[in-house]
Formats: sequence, C-alpha cells, structure tokens
Amino acid sequence: MTELKNIVSATNNQVEKSYSKSISLAHRKKFAQFFTPFQLASLMADWLLGNQNLKTVLEPAFGLGIFSRTLLNKKPELSIKAFEVDETIYFEAKEVFNEISQIKIQLENYMFNDWDNKYDGIICNPPYFKFHDYDNKTILNEIEKRLKIKLNGFTNLYTLFLLKSVSQLNLGGRLAYIVPSEFLNSDYGKLVKSALIKSKILRNIIVINFEENIFDDALTTACILLCSNDNNFHKVKFSIINKLDELEGMQSFISTYPANKIDGLTFPFSELDPEIKWRKYYQEQNGIRYKNLIPFSNVAKVVRGIATGSNEYFTFSKSKALQFGIDKKYLLPCICKAVDVKDNFFTTRKFNDLVNTDRQAFLFNAVGAKDEKVSNYIELGEKTGVDKKYLTACRTPWYSLENRPPAPVWVSVFNRSGLKFIRNEANISNLTTFHCIYPFQSGLFDNINIDVLFAYLMTDVAREIFEDNRREYGNGLQKFEPNDLNKAMMFDLALLDKNTEKKIMVLYKKYRETVINQSPDDTLLEGINQIFKNKYCQCSTATLTSNTQNYSSFPLKTAKNHHRF
Repeated sequence: MTELKNIVSATNNQVEKSYSKSISLAHRKKFAQFFTPFQLASLMADWLLGNQNLKTVLEPAFGLGIFSRTLLNKKPELSIKAFEVDETIYFEAKEVFNEISQIKIQLENYMFNDWDNKYDGIICNPPYFKFHDYDNKTILNEIEKRLKIKLNGFTNLYTLFLLKSVSQLNLGGRLAYIVPSEFLNSDYGKLVKSALIKSKILRNIIVINFEENIFDDALTTACILLCSNDNNFHKVKFSIINKLDELEGMQSFISTYPANKIDGLTFPFSELDPEIKWRKYYQEQNGIRYKNLIPFSNVAKVVRGIATGSNEYFTFSKSKALQFGIDKKYLLPCICKAVDVKDNFFTTRKFNDLVNTDRQAFLFNAVGAKDEKVSNYIELGEKTGVDKKYLTACRTPWYSLENRPPAPVWVSVFNRSGLKFIRNEANISNLTTFHCIYPFQSGLFDNINIDVLFAYLMTDVAREIFEDNRREYGNGLQKFEPNDLNKAMMFDLALLDKNTEKKIMVLYKKYRETVINQSPDDTLLEGINQIFKNKYCQCSTATLTSNTQNYSSFPLKTAKNHHRF
C-alpha cells in the first residue's frame, strides 16, 4: 500500500511530461498519445466515484494511467482492467505500476477484445485518428456485427471506442469519456448521437471551450461525456467551461446528481435531434436574429477543390515546366496555396503575377497527350510511387485530375477570423485549400445577380449566420466542410427590390475598385452589411440603427478593419 500511495498521490501530470520528453512527437502522434490534464482526469474520476457500488473499472486506452492513478488515490480497493496497443508506452506503464496488483494492463486492441465483460465504471481518453489512418473497415465491421448498428464509413475511432464502452456498462454503472467535440457537429456524428439517445445513458455533455489547446501538440477541441446506466434518463445537460478554474462549478452537478437543478441548457431526450448540429443546444445561434432565411443549397452548391493525391508531383511553376519540358497546353491554371490569394477579388493580372514570380500556379493535366516529355514525366511518377498513393491508385489513369470546372466563387476551408470568400475573376481552378461555390443559374436563382450574392457573402452578417454550422478546433481554428455550408442558412436575396439591389451594387463596385487599387475601404462593406441587416433583422425598426442614411452617399461611418486577409 505504501508503494500505491507514492504513485497515485501526485496531483499533476509529471509522469506524462517525463514520457513526452523521452519519446518523439512522431511516435506519440502515430499512436494518438495526447494526455489528459490532471484537473480533467480528476473531475471524470469523481463522476465514477459517485457510484456508491463502484468496484470494477475499465480503462480502454490506458496510456500512462492518469485515470487509474486518480481513482486509486481516492478509492484504493478498486479493481481496474486496462488495454493498451503501443508496446512502448505499455512497458513504461508496467514499470510505473509494477507493484500495484489492483491494475491489470493488457497489451491488446480494446476494439477486438473483452466484449462480453461489463463494468461498474468506464473511463477513457480514446485515440483520435482520421478514418484513413487506422484499419477503419475492419473495426467498423466489428462494431456493426457486435452492436447491430450501421455507421458512416468516415466515423472516427474515438466514437467507436465510446459505442463499445456504452454496451459494457453495468446496471447502475457510470462512464466518463473525454473526446473531440467534432462528432457533435459532424455528419458522421449523427449515427453516434442516435445511439447515445437510444441508450438513454447520457447525462451531461461538458463542452470545453478553452482559448488554448488542452492537449499538448493536438489541434482539437474537446468535450467530456458523463453517462450513467440508471433510471434518471429524463434529461441531458449541456455545460460550457472556458477555463480550468470553472471545473469547480461542475462538481456541483456531480455531487448533487441525480437531483440536479434544471436550467436553460437542459433538454429532455425527446427534444434532442441527432440530425442537426448539437451546437444549437449549448451556443447561441446567430441566425435566429434574422427573418426570411433559406438554405444556402437553394442558391448554390459547395464542393471541395481538386484533390491531386500528390501536390508535390502535380503542381507546377513556370521554372518546373521548363525543367521537365512540359508544354503549357498540358498545364491547368490553378490556385495551389491559400497564401497566394491576398484579398476578395482574384483577377487575371494577379494570376499572371504569380506565374511571373515562379509560384506554383499550374496542375499537370495531360491525359491522352502524345508527347515524349509528358510520357517521361508520367514514368517518373510511376518510378517514385506516385501512382500507388491513396487517391491516385483509385483513378484511371492514375494521373488524371478530378473534374472540377473553375468556380466563380471560392471560400476558405480553415479560418480564425471568419469565412473568407473570393471572387474568382481569373476563372481558374483551385486545390482543396478552398472550396468551390457554384451558384445555380436556373430556378430560384434566376433573378439574383451573382455579384449581389458575392456582396452578401462578404458581409459580417453573412459570416455570422454561416458560423452556426462551423466546426471548431483548438486555438480558435474553425473549419467548414462543403455540407456545412450547403446546409447553412442565408438571407433570401430574391426578396430584395431593384432599388435596394442598385444601392448594394454601387457600394460593391466601389469596394471592388478600392481592393483592386490595394487600398480597401471597409466602410463600403459596412454600408452593404447595414443594408442587409435593416432588410432582414427580426427586431423592430426602432431597434435598428437610427442612422437611415442613403448608403449610396458618403462619407460613411468608420468601420472596424475586419476584412484584411
């Protein structure tokens, strides 16, 4: 017992910090080893310990045992079973817990073992991998066979851990998982959320909204799921914590459960909709302040940019084309990097500037070519294994490009300061650094000028509404997948009268001119923004700006410098 006390009494992450110093970041990333801060581990352990009958505990992804150390510090008589797949950290953990008989660590993959056992408590920080970085198909088949559910092929491994653990919880048992919050607002998360609703064990989702990453070296946001297999399945609470010292407030939920007070972030299971982004339940939605909203998919379609499978091989600069003797007719003009787009309007002149400064501005596009230099370059790709890469191996021929006609509008994929929309006046293609926006040219969109649409997209109010559908990562990073934008809401521009359109276009053309002349006047954008707010705001006219000036006259009030790239 003395040995036990020495190991588990520390209230910090010193064991994890020592390991991180001695083991390379590449190895830790390979096995998704991002360690839970002690304060969060302690909170999760307290949830399990609230089960008065807690005797058996499962740790599906043991690592260095931060959860077991925390649990045993508070209840030494627990029996803990653990799984670990990485030999390096397994032997490190075996050494740390050498004299502790209460813990049994198995060097096995949790997803293929221990299906028939149940536990009083399950606690875990599961691995986070992209679907193509692990044996996705085999594990999905195992889950679907065992749990009789059908999942999306892009379902992340951490949610598969969660679903298995839910099935292993004893009656009266408790589960605490810390996972990326991505699944709450992603397409693949719909089936996972459906399973959680069906199980009726979910009690509290604690969304961690720290300004900095809580996991060293991992760019992801997190949430803690507190679950209990009891009869108190009437409601689910959503909680937000913005800094570590707010964790103390969560202790009241744990200590008073199940007699928790009901507040504005508590919802009956019957009100939870797995088909929507669950951000609606814990964050204010910007769109509710406006009227006459329609899905963005009514007016345009968003798809990702061209994915080559090997940008190093497929992208060309002027000098690279000369080096390999590739004629320009076999090169597709293309924006290859976001940094090459400096503002909202990308013109032919700006593209030519990229070419003349020898930037990567073309894609190898030579299907069907009868040219010796082209054949030599294709052979080079085969000699270096480009044809065997993940995407190229699926194409015929392997060096063909995806069919993506130039989109009139681009939109940024990642951002920290709001979505960036670019008018593609050069009419060139783009890689996945941007998504493509293709406005419909028939039906509802007949009477809407594409420039009016683009003027709207540049405004603060448009981006605020789009943000209701964002995905969040660490350090304030936001991401939008194409369907996040397709399913987002926007103003119904068909309701604009001709006079209002003319006012918008006057401001739009003047703003474009200032951008082209490299002296963007953001007061013009603010004028467009205010026109849209006045037209679509849910509030009464009296609560809008009292300045009813005609926005086609100047000067306008000074606006914040919010649209620099």
